Amino acid sequence: MNEKETLPVAERDRERLEREHQKDLERIRGFRLIDDDFMNVCFDDNIPVTELLLRIILGRQVFVKQVRTQRNFKNLVGRDLYLDVLAVEDDGTQMNVEIQRSDSGADPKRARYHSSILDSHSLKPSEDFTMLPETYVIFITENDVLGDDQQIYRIERIIRDSGKPFGDGEHIVYVNCEIRDDGTELGKLIHDFFCEDPGDMNYTVLADRVRYFKEDTKGVRTMCKVIEDMRKEVWNEAWNEAWGKASSEAELKTKEASVRRLYLQGLSFDQIAAGIDLPVDEVKSIISSEI
Repeated sequence: MNEKETLPVAERDRERLEREHQKDLERIRGFRLIDDDFMNVCFDDNIPVTELLLRIILGRQVFVKQVRTQRNFKNLVGRDLYLDVLAVEDDGTQMNVEIQRSDSGADPKRARYHSSILDSHSLKPSEDFTMLPETYVIFITENDVLGDDQQIYRIERIIRDSGKPFGDGEHIVYVNCEIRDDGTELGKLIHDFFCEDPGDMNYTVLADRVRYFKEDTKGVRTMCKVIEDMRKEVWNEAWNEAWGKASSEAELKTKEASVRRLYLQGLSFDQIAAGIDLPVDEVKSIISSEI
């Protein structure tokens, strides 16, 4: 018998939990800001790091009064949306920053949808449309999704006939992280987003925030809790998927049994189909499999 198998159950559980904890600590050391879960933790409710990010990307001074991460925007008639980072300036301007490591997650129509969600939650009933705030949707992408070899893409609506700005207050920005370490402020920022070691980062305010969650006891504890929550979420999704499949199979078996029972009672295929909400062809298929 293996020596570990002779250990009391409680002691084996402690060893398992300790191994899991050490793996979590190793995972935390490998986190970078380009990893959206880590970025969300670092930016949540932290105005200085958010202002630094936005100032460099937008090329102007930014005054943030509030910043939240993983904000859930409900859509009563369509798809809900979780925003990675939502910052609000003193003048009401709303800025949504998204980490998009997958090219498919940075489709232009997704950027359009993010803008529409911000708009749909910005006005109170009967409030005039002129009160809509300016909005910025900023996608930080690992690859050059738009394909023009630009480090930053600024998308604005224009009047095609005159070339003048349309002036609707909607702004979309793509930051291409394939171009980094080029000596510019943006290049240095992109470099920092790919650093595992805060000692290698250019911007002190970012490095200090990353260091807190990687090295400070309270910060590391927070990250361990985040990882544990992520683990539970994955487990719950797997469980729900398995349970949903089992429930569907059970429901199908119940319907098949009902079809056979009603057929034996002399009901026609059409009557059975209407009674248990199945296509007539499927009813015939179930009956023929028994013959």
